Amino acid sequence: MTNTDPLELLAIARSVATEAGALAANMRNDGISVASTKSSQLDIVTQADTAVETLIRDRLRTARPDDGFFGEESGQTDGGSSGIIWIVDPIDGTVNYLYGSPYWAVSIAATTEQADGTRISVAGCVYAPALGSEYTAAAGHTAHLNGVELRVNENVPLEKALVSTGFPYDLSKRELVLRDVNACALRVRDFRLAGTAALDICGVAEGRIDGYFHRGLPIWDYAAATLIAAQAGADVRGLGGGRPSSELLLVANTQLAHELDPLLT
Repeated sequence: MTNTDPLELLAIARSVATEAGALAANMRNDGISVASTKSSQLDIVTQADTAVETLIRDRLRTARPDDGFFGEESGQTDGGSSGIIWIVDPIDGTVNYLYGSPYWAVSIAATTEQADGTRISVAGCVYAPALGSEYTAAAGHTAHLNGVELRVNENVPLEKALVSTGFPYDLSKRELVLRDVNACALRVRDFRLAGTAALDICGVAEGRIDGYFHRGLPIWDYAAATLIAAQAGADVRGLGGGRPSSELLLVANTQLAHELDPLLT
């Protein structure tokens, strides 16, 4: 089994994310277009998504040949002897990226399998080149933004909370999200929809958002960011306080999470 020290894994994630982010930024400056769609006509893939994921996979394979890989665009490859699987979103916020918004990011997480078969992140980097923002965390260590320690907002009552969410590409699930928003609308200070889950979750970690929830979110969108939020003191949970999943992801300080939880049943 190869070394699985979280800080060493984080150093690799940061290096690869920096190179991947530069490639994505250059491709955006050169002009990109939609290459295909995935789950629906709204769920797009650009040439940059594919090229950036290929770069990330190749760099990780060179640095860690015994590790597995699970990317948004290419799917999962078998893990090797290390027990580590890298979960990658090459461009989180692809629609933002396509339209020229700076709110997109490269997300890279190193994960390990638990006894129950679930995976947990032990190192993660979310890098937003257009914003100049690098969010990082490793298990057992503090989360950082550009080297500055992060901490979630504490003691924020529901009525003063700034909450973010997003809409799934599956149109059949959007009615449920609208129901969630309606349930919270008269109870919270305001809503934000930035269009990139990873940066919104990291926003909870740095205190520019108080809480975040999302339905139908695939693991590559939150594998790195939820570790960053958790290491900054956030409560990361799923439906009814269980494990986060595609069914529901809720990220906030514990007090606020308790208040939001019953509104998102």
